[in-house]
Amino acid sequence: MPLTDFGLDELGDYRPKSTAPHDFDAFWWRTLAEARSQGGAVTADRVTARHLLRTVDVDDVRFPGWNGDPVAAWLLRPRGAAGPLPVVVTYIGYSGGRGLPTDHLLWSAAGYAQLVVDSRGQGHDTPDRHAGEGTQWTEGFMTRGIESPDQYYYRRLITDCVRAVDAVAELPGLDPDRVVVTGGSQGGGLALAVAGLAGDRVAAVLPDVPYLCHFRRAVQISGDGPYQEIAKYLRWHSRHRVEPAFTTLDYFDGVHFAQRATAPALFSVGLMDPVCPPSTVYAAFNHYAGEDRTMTVWPFADHGGGYGSNPPVQLDWLHERGLGTEL
Repeated sequence: MPLTDFGLDELGDYRPKSTAPHDFDAFWWRTLAEARSQGGAVTADRVTARHLLRTVDVDDVRFPGWNGDPVAAWLLRPRGAAGPLPVVVTYIGYSGGRGLPTDHLLWSAAGYAQLVVDSRGQGHDTPDRHAGEGTQWTEGFMTRGIESPDQYYYRRLITDCVRAVDAVAELPGLDPDRVVVTGGSQGGGLALAVAGLAGDRVAAVLPDVPYLCHFRRAVQISGDGPYQEIAKYLRWHSRHRVEPAFTTLDYFDGVHFAQRATAPALFSVGLMDPVCPPSTVYAAFNHYAGEDRTMTVWPFADHGGGYGSNPPVQLDWLHERGLGTEL
């Protein structure tokens, strides 16, 4: 992939004007209050033997998400580790779900607990039961309910992700004061949203090549990936729906969540990424409210970012901030 966005010098200074809707905070306070008012129990069933794993314990977790809907997650912990453990809450990339426990062994191998959160409607274990409340204009999820912030798909998914952090306090053996949120692409955008909404209950955030940031520019210049679902929708409805669509998207833009997030943050970016253009990642990074923020740059990377080279960077960074595990 060639370079198709700003150069690195320009990206470092790229801080586009970005103003959240006047009722942004009220919208999310109301949304999360409504979800929490639904109640619901957090459950965890031990399923280690089913997956023939010897060095980790695996629990099949359900916790209440948006509207109290049960959301699936895996909880993985190093077997025999003395708690309470720091926990890495992991959100998943676009069109994926929590998969299998064997997909997620890195963090437990490094001594962390890991809560892997299913994505409603995208994974197999958490249906989006309220999908019919908003129109879906294209394949995928980007235009599902786009006519209204209240009906938009990501209102439900982001709420699930915040409620996953709520659930940590109810799961034994985890340290609610050492919660790290992370993910790549869509998962990175969701981690940013949680960092902005959950406040000091997040100890660190690791957004890799984050999606859901700087929507207007992303829709205009991305050469691949799901932003094109929005472009396709606007292509056919451009006369009347451009501003209403972006008005909805403003409530879910990672730049606005970044402006409210203060936890130490380690971003990553691929300078040849056609899915999440580098300027959209830097828009969130340069607006990030926390003083401790670092960008890992992969100059010749596409949307895979640093691939297998990125986890060692994350582990070192967490240890430097006292969020590592005992060796």
